[in-house]
Amino acid sequence: MSRWPLEVLGLITLAAVSVSAQPKPAEVGGYVKYLISRTDTRTEDPSLDQLIHARLNTAWYPAESLTGNLELRTRAFFGDAVQRTPGFASQLGHDGGIGKLGVALWDRPRSTGYAELDRCYLTWTPGRWQASIGRQRIAWGTNLVWNPTDLFNPYSVLDFDYEERPAVDAIRLQYYTGEVAKIECAVRPGGSATPAIAAAQWTFNEWQYDIHFLAGRVGGRWLAGTGWAGDILGGGFRGELLISERADVPGWNPSSKYTATAALSGDYTFPNSIYVHTEVLFNSEGVTGDAGAPRETTSAIGLLSPARWSLFLEIAGDVTPLLRADLFFIANPNDRSLVAAPSLTWSVVTDLDLTVIALLFNGSAGSEFGPGGSSLFLRARWSF
Repeated sequence: MSRWPLEVLGLITLAAVSVSAQPKPAEVGGYVKYLISRTDTRTEDPSLDQLIHARLNTAWYPAESLTGNLELRTRAFFGDAVQRTPGFASQLGHDGGIGKLGVALWDRPRSTGYAELDRCYLTWTPGRWQASIGRQRIAWGTNLVWNPTDLFNPYSVLDFDYEERPAVDAIRLQYYTGEVAKIECAVRPGGSATPAIAAAQWTFNEWQYDIHFLAGRVGGRWLAGTGWAGDILGGGFRGELLISERADVPGWNPSSKYTATAALSGDYTFPNSIYVHTEVLFNSEGVTGDAGAPRETTSAIGLLSPARWSLFLEIAGDVTPLLRADLFFIANPNDRSLVAAPSLTWSVVTDLDLTVIALLFNGSAGSEFGPGGSSLFLRARWSF
């Protein structure tokens, strides 16, 4: 049996000592998930994989205005994906700015274990001020799928098994000018694989809408944006707009000195619990042909999609009080590719959920979603 590296033992010991050493009250929670999946693609034989995912979330309060948060994420991968992917363990972990705060527990031909600190930060709240430092989640967007103004860590809705979303190594300062208004600044130092970010945001409420304006610098590029969240006739209405300078990335030749990304979102819940949600995303420099090839380049630039236009539609509802059905689509109208994601979630007992979800990709070989094939997942989750 493989021995755990000393770094992992030290990491776990640090987490345990940090929590136990703090004055009460303290909070400890988390979950354990088991995910089994089958994936079929155009180019490889079907892949059968399993994932055991455990998360420990802790918070402690050493002083009235001081809070510490530490969250540990541990995953064990088994199956064909590990065997077929060279250097699988080296691709795990998230670089929040200063590097990866994780380590491989073991690395075998068909299984890999990986543990990492997903959150580790302190928050000080004197009066109207709030300052935080460390690996934390900074979410500035208002939309539910695409967030152009989330400068620090925009996420993919297809990564359904990582609901916490990535964190970032940053210093964040917020000043509340009112109950629903604040000014904040955040800085992330640059690393070998991540650009430096320095930005400020002003958030306020007007006309019963939460509105924000932001400006900053990301990897040498100046940018500015705005967003809002409110409702129309009882339905949610959100939007975001970001204008940024052209990025110097090999292989990318933009037509303009500036890039515009905009997203518009609307959702409504009917009295019978049926929920409908739609969004549209526009990239001024997105491609209008097959969007499969430019994906890596547009990701390096920071665009949320390589396509000029992207469309999202979701319909969900309660089949019974304990069973919920969901179906969403993401489509690229230019290259006529799409992904469909139907799912069923059953609340078996308190704190135990069972979910079946499929990701069904369709399109030509060079399109944005065509090469994805299809995947079927079965997930059990126990929360504590």
